[in-house]
Amino acid sequence: QVQLVESGGGLVQGGGSLRLSCKASGTFFSINAMNWYRQAPGKQRELVASISRGGRTNYADSVKARFNIFRDNAKNTAYLQMSSLKPEDTAVYYCNAGIRLREFQQYENVYWGRGTQVTVSS
Repeated sequence: QVQLVESGGGLVQGGGSLRLSCKASGTFFSINAMNWYRQAPGKQRELVASISRGGRTNYADSVKARFNIFRDNAKNTAYLQMSSLKPEDTAVYYCNAGIRLREFQQYENVYWGRGTQVTVSS
């Protein structure tokens, strides 16, 4: 059974930094894109950053130049380095990944983690 587990959330002052981790565990062949989403109270879940298996990245405009997504394929882990945090970054952050369970599987299964809370005080 494949699981994604996030860690690294917490309470931080505005202007501070946090690093989130998302580790995939279980039995699978490969991980395609890994993504970070967030959902603030009363708001829709939004895509924050994504990274392809080859390292191509994309960011929401609201976090460009402040957040950095990277991954370690050998560890099946993606990271989100967050800097210059603002109170509006407060949300539950979720990891999402497309995973091929078998070598010749043409499609990917999509998995979500349970989320990690990030709270930024003003």
